[in-house]
Amino acid sequence: MNDQDSELPSDETMDPSPTRKPRFHFWRCFWLTFLVVSLGYAWHCFYVPANEIAWAKDYASAKRQAAKADKPILLSFTANWCVPCRVMKRQVWADSQVMKLVNAEFVPVAIDVGDPQNTEVMNAYNVQGPPVTIVCDSQGKALDWRAGGISKPVFLEFLDSSH
Repeated sequence: MNDQDSELPSDETMDPSPTRKPRFHFWRCFWLTFLVVSLGYAWHCFYVPANEIAWAKDYASAKRQAAKADKPILLSFTANWCVPCRVMKRQVWADSQVMKLVNAEFVPVAIDVGDPQNTEVMNAYNVQGPPVTIVCDSQGKALDWRAGGISKPVFLEFLDSSH
């Protein structure tokens, strides 16, 4: 054997595959972050805090309560699938100032536009889709209305100017 042959590593000590350093798992981190952000956004979109508004059971009972108390009726046409309705429930209806004003000055009733029992009320007020907010006198005659999502300041101004 030569001196050169002895310097070469033997077949037993040679590793056929080179060792790689652990690489950063970019896509795994990307999709995990995407999942967390998506779940947070979905929760934010569908979360609606509870409110303490004394909602009437239905339109007929709201009319009876309004006639007894001589208060205007506040109709809120809404739906579970309506995103602006959810935003209003979160930003307007859950506000303590709005709750106090509505409970003190109005007989509020939420009308679900997806419920076939409410078709007659929707036709009476010519409501095509949610959200629509209508202030009526105690007899049910419309005094003022707003279609679409309303912010808290605009909603408070609407209530003040309606009665």
